[in-house]
Order: sequence, then C-alpha cells, then structure tokens
Amino acid sequence: MSDRPVVTRIAPSPTGMMHIGTARTALFNWLYARHTGGKFLLRIEDTDRERSTEAAVQVIFDGLKWLGLEADEPPVFQFARVERHREVVEDLLARGAAYKDFMSAEELEAEREKARAEGRVVRSPWRDTTPNDAPDRPFVVRLKSPQDGETLIDDQVKGQVRFQNKDLDDLILLRTDGTPTYNLAVVVDDHDMGVTHVIRGDDHLNNAARQTLIYQGMGWDVPVWAHLPLIHGPDGAKLSKRHGAQAVSEFDDMGYLPEAMRNYLAKLGWGHGDDEIFSDEQAIAWFDIKDVVGAPARLDWAKLNHLNNHYIRQAAVERLATLTANVHRSRDWNLREADLPVLARTIPLVRDGAKTMLELADATVFALKQRPLDLPEKTLGMLSDETRGRLSRLRDLLAGEDWTVPGLEQAIRGFAEAEGVGIGKFGPALRGVLSGGSPAPDLAGTLVALGKDESLGRLDDALSRPA
Repeated sequence: MSDRPVVTRIAPSPTGMMHIGTARTALFNWLYARHTGGKFLLRIEDTDRERSTEAAVQVIFDGLKWLGLEADEPPVFQFARVERHREVVEDLLARGAAYKDFMSAEELEAEREKARAEGRVVRSPWRDTTPNDAPDRPFVVRLKSPQDGETLIDDQVKGQVRFQNKDLDDLILLRTDGTPTYNLAVVVDDHDMGVTHVIRGDDHLNNAARQTLIYQGMGWDVPVWAHLPLIHGPDGAKLSKRHGAQAVSEFDDMGYLPEAMRNYLAKLGWGHGDDEIFSDEQAIAWFDIKDVVGAPARLDWAKLNHLNNHYIRQAAVERLATLTANVHRSRDWNLREADLPVLARTIPLVRDGAKTMLELADATVFALKQRPLDLPEKTLGMLSDETRGRLSRLRDLLAGEDWTVPGLEQAIRGFAEAEGVGIGKFGPALRGVLSGGSPAPDLAGTLVALGKDESLGRLDDALSRPA
C-alpha cells in the first residue's frame, strides 16, 4: 500500500436509498485507490441519529456489496467518535483558532439581519472576547476564520477555486448541546484516518474552504481535493424521480448487472479515449482523478442497456440461471428443482437479445411452463386437420433425431422439403404448441431449450386435443 488513502463518506439517506451519484463517487474513490496502490476506506456519516437507522445503514452496505466495492478496512462510524471531535475543539480553543459564542437566539437573529443589510457574513461580538468575560449561559463554539486574504482550493477536477476569507463565516464547530457539526467531524475523521485525497460531489465544494481553515487551525496537512460534478437526467436537468431510477437498489431490481453498472458509472464523467467497454482491471490501470471532466454527466439509458446486454452475453450461464430464477421467484413463479437445468439450457439460446435480467427472464418463460399448456386461440386456430397430420409426422421424425440445434434445423428443413411445403405452413403452429404463445427463439432453439421429452410431450398434448 502507498500513503494514498481515500475515503468514501456516505450518510444514511432519509429516503432509505443509496443514490446512484453516491455510488459513482464511491466507484471513483475505489478506482483511484486501486490505481495508486492506496487504501479505499468507508465511513458512515451517522451523526443524524434519526435517519441513521440500522436499516438505512444496511442499505449502504448492501449497495456497495452489490457493486463490488469492498473497503480495505472495517467501516468507521462517525457518531462513535464524538468525544474525539470534542477533544479537537478544545485544542482549537487552546490555540486561539476557535472561540465560545454566547449570543442568544434573539441576538443571533438580530446579527443576521444586520449582516444581510450590510452585505457581509455573520460576525459574533464574542469573537475577540477573553474567557474571563464569559457569562454562565449556553454557548456554541465557532472557528475563528481569518477576515482578510483568501483561501485557495486547488481542486483536481475544478481547477483552482478562490474563496475570499471575508465571505467565510465563523462556522459552528460545537452546538449548544455539545454535539459536533458536520464540517468539524469530517475534518477530524479524515485526519485521523490518514486520508490524503478527498473525492466527493461538487455540492461540497464550498465546504472545502471552511474545512481547509480547520486543518490550518490545527496545523494539519490539507488533503488533495477533487469535487465531482452531479449526474443529470437525459434532458440535462438534475437527476430526479421523473427520470426513473435513482437508487442503486432500483438498478438491481431493474435487472442490471453490477459489472455493467461499474463500467457505465465509470463513463459518467471519465473515460479513456473511445473505449466504451472495459474491465475493472483496465479501468484501474487507466483511471486518474485529474481526467474527470468538470461538467455534469447525463444518464443515458440506451448506453446503459447496450453495456448490460454485453455483460449478459459474457456472463457465466450458471450465474445467469441463478439470477433469472431469482427474478421468476420475485414474480411469484413456483420454480421446481428441475427448472434450473432448463434455465441453464435455455439462456444461451435467448440472451443475445436481452438488455436486462428482467428481459432475460421474460425470454425464458416458455421453457418453464408446465404441461398441459393453455394454448392461445391463435395457435388453436392453426391446428387444422392438415396441420395436425403434418405435426404428427414431424413429431415421429424428431423422435429419432439428435437433439442439437444444427441437427434439428436440418431435420426441420428436410421435413419441409419432403412435404413439399415451406416451413411457414407448419412452423407457426409448432412454435405456438411448444411455447404456449410466449416469446421463444427459433424452432430448433426452442426444441433444444425444452429438451426432447418435454418437446415431444407438448406436441403429444396438442395433437391429442379434440379438433
């Protein structure tokens, strides 16, 4: 390991979900840590106790596990470190870098109105008061920010961003109840965890200036900053419910594979030339935070579907069979033990056209149906005496055939020639009898997916029905 630890900080969401933007931030942290030989760390920002339920925290763990982003060390829970945060505040007070502010709520509101009228930030009259003058009443602890000069953020994505110190207020470090604020806690935790690179959303860019002042107040090294642009919807607006899925779990439920999501999320704001499809190993070798673009990325469903189809076609059949079975179970399909081999046999024949696991499940329904099938009216209407006779003869021919796609394709073509008709004269009826009206591959593929016994059994069932 190098001395380049990065940490992904995730606060439990009030909506109980892990946003796709949070997932991309975690991925970029993971890629950068792996690229530099550093550590990928995880911290749960759980100081908001109301939203930090066990279920909300588990959503984070589940989302990262599904994405395949494993931290190098056990997660750190911020709330458990409250005493350490208070200890640092005492140090800042002793250094003269912080002060106790005894303004009442009424006094603070009056100062805010005055500051707004004068076009400046709030400044407490207690900023330069000696401790001997402190009254016996509740107080907050504020950072004593410089009032002149500027604070420079040399951001790896945004470039140099300058903040005038006169515009930075004396942010609160400890509330009146003694609880630490976010900006204090993250600085202390990042320092103690040895974090060298802070990679997060650009909605935290303004916080970087305030946090830099805390680092400086403690005499600590300031980490390297990198603030990522937001993810927008296809229309260029901020991603919201009207654009569809937002949470990692929703993409899982919609049938996207984690490797496809990693590939796709990596492309949202970063890329390597014209490469659209790349492995984790390639992404790790190529990734540099400096190459992330500063403009918001747009979610493109067509590209995501294209990638997911690629990874479905590349995935192990056994894995796809398990995932497909899970989809069927979620739809209350009563799967039998014998259905898993059927799925494994069917999936290679139908997966090329599937953009999601839901579509792959749809494409395997025909193979899971139990005899006797309920045939649709359209199929029943095709079963004339002539077609029945032809299917009966075909059934006898197929019973002696090698049950492979090439062998069955040849047998069906030879049968049509021997009958002196085109396959269109019996093919649609055969498809309907075999599939029960559900989508299915070509005739030979359908027969192979079902297997010889099931295929002949479905044919027998249809031919034994009253005309």
